Amino acid sequence: MSQSHAGHELESDVPAAVVPASTYRLQLRPEFPFAAAAEAVPYLAALGVSHLHLSPVLEAVPGSAHGYDVTDHSRVRAELGGEPGLRALAGTARAHGLGLVLDIVPNHMAVPSPLRLNRPLWEVLRDGPGSPFARWFDIDWEAGGGQVLLPLLAGPLAQEELKADGDVLRYGELEFPLREGTAGLELPELLAAQWYRPAWWREARTSLNYRRFFTISELIGVRVEDPEVFAATHAKVLELVRDGVVEGLRIDHVDGLADPEGYLRRLRAATGGNCWVVVEKILAREERLPPAWPVAGTTGYDALHRVDGVFTDPAGTGRLAERYLELTGLPDWAQTAEASARAVLTGDLAAELAALQRRAGPELSDAVRELLIAYPVYRPYPGETGLPAGALATAAARTGADAVAGEDAVAGTGPVAGTDAVAGVCELVLRDPQFAARFAQTSAALRAKSLEDRAFYRYAPLLSATEVGGEPGDPAVPVAEFHAYCAALARDWPGTGTVLSTHDTKRSADVRARIAVLSQDPELMGAPAGEDPQLAWVARQTALGLGDVPERAERLEQALLKGVREAALHTSWTEQDAAYEAAVGQYARSAPADAGPPAAFAEAARANQLGMALLHLAMPGVPEVYQGTETEYRALVDPDNRRPARFPREELARLDAGAAPRGPAQEKLALTAALLRLRRTRPGLFAGYVPLAARGPAAEHCVAFARSAGLVAVATRLSHRLAVAGGWRDTALALPPGRWTALLPGAAPEAPYSGEVALAELLRERPVAVLVHRK
Repeated sequence: MSQSHAGHELESDVPAAVVPASTYRLQLRPEFPFAAAAEAVPYLAALGVSHLHLSPVLEAVPGSAHGYDVTDHSRVRAELGGEPGLRALAGTARAHGLGLVLDIVPNHMAVPSPLRLNRPLWEVLRDGPGSPFARWFDIDWEAGGGQVLLPLLAGPLAQEELKADGDVLRYGELEFPLREGTAGLELPELLAAQWYRPAWWREARTSLNYRRFFTISELIGVRVEDPEVFAATHAKVLELVRDGVVEGLRIDHVDGLADPEGYLRRLRAATGGNCWVVVEKILAREERLPPAWPVAGTTGYDALHRVDGVFTDPAGTGRLAERYLELTGLPDWAQTAEASARAVLTGDLAAELAALQRRAGPELSDAVRELLIAYPVYRPYPGETGLPAGALATAAARTGADAVAGEDAVAGTGPVAGTDAVAGVCELVLRDPQFAARFAQTSAALRAKSLEDRAFYRYAPLLSATEVGGEPGDPAVPVAEFHAYCAALARDWPGTGTVLSTHDTKRSADVRARIAVLSQDPELMGAPAGEDPQLAWVARQTALGLGDVPERAERLEQALLKGVREAALHTSWTEQDAAYEAAVGQYARSAPADAGPPAAFAEAARANQLGMALLHLAMPGVPEVYQGTETEYRALVDPDNRRPARFPREELARLDAGAAPRGPAQEKLALTAALLRLRRTRPGLFAGYVPLAARGPAAEHCVAFARSAGLVAVATRLSHRLAVAGGWRDTALALPPGRWTALLPGAAPEAPYSGEVALAELLRERPVAVLVHRK
């Protein structure tokens, strides 16, 4: 395991945190508990990872397949094996040289069924604002007329279905706590006397008066900015860190917190600063993580966008967009993003918007709405130097306001110019901590729901580009931009996380790699046919990405159905069109699984898959391998990507015994194992970053770099275009001084390389190469 400081601004007397060489994400669930994870440890140790990254382990809603719906922060989840099971897993991992990283959820808790599973919430519902637990939740008691709206009912409230029973109120299988002294009241008076109001779930849009996670009313926001709430909700996790059970933490949805930097500083102090911490933070392409945050970096969606982008052809992407817009008649990306933001903010997030507008006052009401819609990144950070420079000014300008906040104002060091309504809201964001926090939290929810969960499903010229953290309107990343990004990581955030596939990606990396081939040859799209051209287009690309896999039609239909509901063009989660949805299956069954000529497509997909894996595993940062992605892994949006993992134990053993890799799946496994093992045993090879430039007629198809002075990575990009143009020809790559040996088995020639090497020779066997300096 490599060791270095895990965060910025660590004091010199604080022990250095153990920074993982790499992590391997496991999705725990009742069907895959701690004991099952422990059984996989020997294989994962052999693969070369240094740390297991576990999905949330604290007590959650019974049967939860993900664990993000926490009900009790003081206990490890019994369905997974409880705390003894977790500690036993840590012991097994430690015996094999591995550490544990936990995914923790500070932003929200479940509003579970039964409600009493969330004791703090149950007591607030019973005792009201006077409860010691009232400080846990952002509840606007005044907006609710002194009651918390509970949008848990399947239909309009029918009072005859309510029944007082001892100290609870029953509604079917639901139980609500009765306020002390109210049990004997008649039903109308009984309901009026409670600290809550049970309601139809549809009322959440307009009347909800507690902060939630995005638009999910079953997840209530937690006020971890309160020191007592932080202490209560983190005691068990901190105990596990102090006991050495856990060496790292992934912070889920840090943008949901009122004060992210304050939270992270408190967390660093509580852990003693010797815990590797990364935050789930979606950065826009030009946005940077606030440098003052005491973390190692992000979970890596920013890296995903750059790696994907290098293997995307900008010319072909443009032609695909033209065809898509002509075929569907839908608006372009900018118009789609704005329309989606406006619809989500005034619809799904109407309650959150209304709360902000009440705080701002009626004269600023419209400006609040327009500034949120125009905001160019996920959120501002009130009171922090990390407020994206110029973001507030950019948003103000987009609204058409006459006055624009200057950069000094954005940084909180100068006045906001002008007196119009937008400038007034800018002033509130910069000067009013309570308004600023809620504006930021609403902005983050709006970006996530309007971009990731709506616009990305509506705008589909190239589906590989519609991924978390991506830019569908401009997805291609030039090689020079990729190099600049990597150099900045090596300099500023060497311990940051990097990912290609996660439990939240809409399509796994290997699916995106296949779809991205279309950017090199848009004619491979063919002519998708159907009464709904947009759905036909999406079905074609999704089927192409998934390819010929088991349960293909069923998995396709499930993903397409989720997509059309999220897009909300013809049907939605809340207003389902049964006739339209019934036709989705036909698109899934009729979409072809391949593109012609098949051999050419397969080779281009192979080059993308191996190239993406190589860059991810060799570039700066801590690479995360999502369960099963060490081999070829084709998965669509959840729940498809959260199916039980398959660990290729036998394949790895065959390769270790000297067998040559057979096909892209085993090639990827061999590449992954070789680089993970090298990261673990020789971490010094992965310091620094130096771009390497090829010379010759096909130079643009090579992306290469050196790490430290001891490792060189070379990948082929846009390989389909390269083949059509005649291959590498006399294109060559100048290696750093010294003699270099190929890491991967079967590479040719076997003799060491030095000086300038012909890429046609270096990449003769496979589209990627890893060279290690020969001592």
